[in-house]
Amino acid sequence: MSLLTYDIWAGRDWNRGLPIGNGKLGAMILGDGTSTRLMLNEDSLWYGGPIDRINQDAKEHLDEVRQLLFDGKIPQAEEMLLKTFSGVPTSCRTYSVLGNLSIYYGALSGECIKYRRSLDLDNAVASCMREFENITITETLFCDERNNLLVFEVKSENDIPFDVSAEFDRMNWYDAGFHDGRNVYATGNMVGDGYSFCAGMTGFAEGADIDISARRICAKGTTRFCLLFTAATTYRESDPLSYVRSSLGFANSPFDKLLAIHKEDYRERFDRVKLTLPEEAMYSRLTTDERLKAFDEKEPDLGLIKTYFDFGRYLLLSSSAPGSLPANLQGVWNPHMDPPWGSKYTININLQMNYWPVDTLGMSECAEPLFTLMKRICERGQKTARDMYGCRGSVAHHNTDLWGDTAPQDEWIPGTYWVMGLAWLCTHVWKHYCYTQDIAFLADMYPVVRESVQFFHDFCIEKDGYAVISPSVSPENTYILPDGTRGCVCYNSTMDVEILRDLLTQFLAMAQIIGHEDEDFLKTTEELLAKLPPIRIGKHGQIMEWTEDYDEAEPGHRHISHLYALYPSDQIMTDETPELAEAARVTLTRRLANGGGHTGWSRAWIINMYARLGDGEQCAHHLGQLLQKSTLPNLLDNHPPFQIDGNFGAIAAIGEMLLQSNENRALLLPALPANWSEGSIEGIVAYGGAHYDIRWKDGAVEFTVTAGPINYDTNVSFRGTVTKVSLAAGESATFRI
Repeated sequence: MSLLTYDIWAGRDWNRGLPIGNGKLGAMILGDGTSTRLMLNEDSLWYGGPIDRINQDAKEHLDEVRQLLFDGKIPQAEEMLLKTFSGVPTSCRTYSVLGNLSIYYGALSGECIKYRRSLDLDNAVASCMREFENITITETLFCDERNNLLVFEVKSENDIPFDVSAEFDRMNWYDAGFHDGRNVYATGNMVGDGYSFCAGMTGFAEGADIDISARRICAKGTTRFCLLFTAATTYRESDPLSYVRSSLGFANSPFDKLLAIHKEDYRERFDRVKLTLPEEAMYSRLTTDERLKAFDEKEPDLGLIKTYFDFGRYLLLSSSAPGSLPANLQGVWNPHMDPPWGSKYTININLQMNYWPVDTLGMSECAEPLFTLMKRICERGQKTARDMYGCRGSVAHHNTDLWGDTAPQDEWIPGTYWVMGLAWLCTHVWKHYCYTQDIAFLADMYPVVRESVQFFHDFCIEKDGYAVISPSVSPENTYILPDGTRGCVCYNSTMDVEILRDLLTQFLAMAQIIGHEDEDFLKTTEELLAKLPPIRIGKHGQIMEWTEDYDEAEPGHRHISHLYALYPSDQIMTDETPELAEAARVTLTRRLANGGGHTGWSRAWIINMYARLGDGEQCAHHLGQLLQKSTLPNLLDNHPPFQIDGNFGAIAAIGEMLLQSNENRALLLPALPANWSEGSIEGIVAYGGAHYDIRWKDGAVEFTVTAGPINYDTNVSFRGTVTKVSLAAGESATFRI
């Protein structure tokens, strides 16, 4: 059983709260000895509707910016970009908190003498037990995806009565609070265009009457109290109040029935993958925060690593579900009216990292919201491509929102003027197909990928025989020219070329499968692909980050963008490009020697890269560093502050340590640390849709392969031993090495 446990209350400390969610609704569970506080979110509660932020001056200055870059006049080029390319206004829409639901208890004798709270990751159920002199009360909480309800139940042992009240509050950030005799509602406007929301709750009690006011539900002398909560915005519902009222009609459903529905839905996805690592009894007796504090790389608590892995899968299942929005910078859990970075979708790594584990770890449905958002981005990006750059196709920069905004975000030279956002997202389409073999999905997303390719047909220019992306940046880094001038904007940063190479290569593969592309378009794509410059090695033996071998202003920078080719791409591989792989290792070593990996998500990316290099000991070291330095007491990732991509990147890395695959081969345990001498992973997915159950002990391995929807033929490699696997669709076979 995977469980987070604590014997001290969280109070109002977000970093100690327990998250629950269903994709659309999210709650962070806080509280103390006599109260529980739920900080609530609804995934579509953003400020305002879509806006057109395109700077109309950009197109007429594009050629001038490019010439300044070619002439080495970097400060002048960057100044012109600030003036003529920045969005108007500079920021897209931002996410917001829904409010607080506070539950207070009365008729309790003395102080709380025992307190225990937990989060059951196997069932996505949180609980809290409070013991007093005269009574013990137990809470159970979960977010039901099927009915879009947060469900809360509290009951006493031995039917001893207690008093309870539940109160919704959004400070002054709502327009009206009212009730209809059964339900309590709060409604408000989210700035402009009638974009509004409604939140509502209802309750029932055993052995007591319910008293309802405009913001509160109370029961005195009850032995069991159940509360249902939901919310909606006009993003999905034309009449959020009617939706909330209808959803709260489930109050007549027994709590146990709602709980059974929730567990059935959740476990169908969560149970697909199971990691088993040995657990020492000395650690299992500790609470989760104690285990985290005691973690020692030399004698690692492998049970905590298993829990952390399960927690990451739990978070993704709880913050990104079919019909919801994608997981943002904070998943679906945000305590602020004005959150850090707007809690938006940052698409120069962070949103992409959120979805790295979905296919390998059996959560493919969780990617549906990402692909739905990409369609909105593509549509908005067509206007941005035309009006900013005079190009056909579609483009997005380094941030977007729920409306698919594509204009440059902020006035920040290291990141704003970067045109690869949609292109990088499009690489997820091909990867998703490789794992699912879903041709209908590929056909559905093909037009989006084509629009991104079309943009680069028009946007790229030529210099010295190479295709050129200009302007370009290496997110979010700064280089130093020989004369000491510092710059960020350039042309053909290594990462941009690597992303474009994947985009074009994958598009050509898609076109061959879909089979309805015109020859001229394919020829232009092939010609552009052939003109991309190669990945180059610099003076330190490192992968060069820019067209010139510049020094970095921050050698330990958190972004390691030029190693995109190592991970998540596979342009650099130890067996096929050993020289580049060694240069990638040098790059990592230099970054880390200068303080790299100091943010949670960056450390997670580093683990994935070392997994691709087959270095299990470095993977184990950096996983330990992630737990010790960048993980909060509730196991959420700490940027700082809290940012969820580190959780998702880290579980993707654990998957990479245990199985790597492409169209030609599968690698078993390619980066297994020495002290992971025994364990198993069940249900992990490879290219072609095959599922692997891998069991290992003391250097020996047994694995079962189950083919997916198509016949499966590959070479499985384990420590130099290659096993040929050929299976018909749905067929299974077991092998021992």
